[in-house]
Amino acid sequence: MLGAMSAPLGGDRLALDITTAAHTRLEVTTAAATIALRGCQPDPATYDVRLTVGEDASLYWLPQPLISTYGSSLHQTYRLELDGRSHVLLREEQLLRRSAEPPGHLSTRLTVLRAGRTILHQQTVYGTQAPAWDGPAVLGGHRATGQLLLVTPDLESPPAPILLGDPSHGHCILSPLADNAALLATATAPTLARLRQLLDAALTHAVDMGRSA
Repeated sequence: MLGAMSAPLGGDRLALDITTAAHTRLEVTTAAATIALRGCQPDPATYDVRLTVGEDASLYWLPQPLISTYGSSLHQTYRLELDGRSHVLLREEQLLRRSAEPPGHLSTRLTVLRAGRTILHQQTVYGTQAPAWDGPAVLGGHRATGQLLLVTPDLESPPAPILLGDPSHGHCILSPLADNAALLATATAPTLARLRQLLDAALTHAVDMGRSA
């Protein structure tokens, strides 16, 4: 996907709807990072992504990072609707500021339904308007954060959670969801490069788990 430096600005309303039909494979990425910028009006920008994956279909959603710049305000939502035999790999990464500036306001929500049943619904909010967003329970002073979701019917038994890295240099937790076919990795790091390393390591562990199952 090709984006423009002019969006998302404050007040913009962007939406993307992608369907992966049954028995097909689709990989989606972006040509460059998405940069949330301050607009001419105080209203937040919205970016709504809806992904539908059919029977025995595979979707790889691997965009470049989202950068939240000073003065920006963005509400981003993802909604995934999966068949019981769908395969999904979703990665999202955020950098909360550019060099030598504080971050903007960023709200992200991820909802995942598999065979009509909600297996994940979470929301995170970053920036000065969110209490304790930079504290030890959330980012711990880091500015890069992201997650990786793997859904595959081949994963039949939920593994124990795995901790990768360490809090001072960035760390990642890979854990199963209530649905036995899904694993979620959540990471924080000082840089985007370190964040990508952690998520790649989590993916390697997740793939190994799928093979062992």
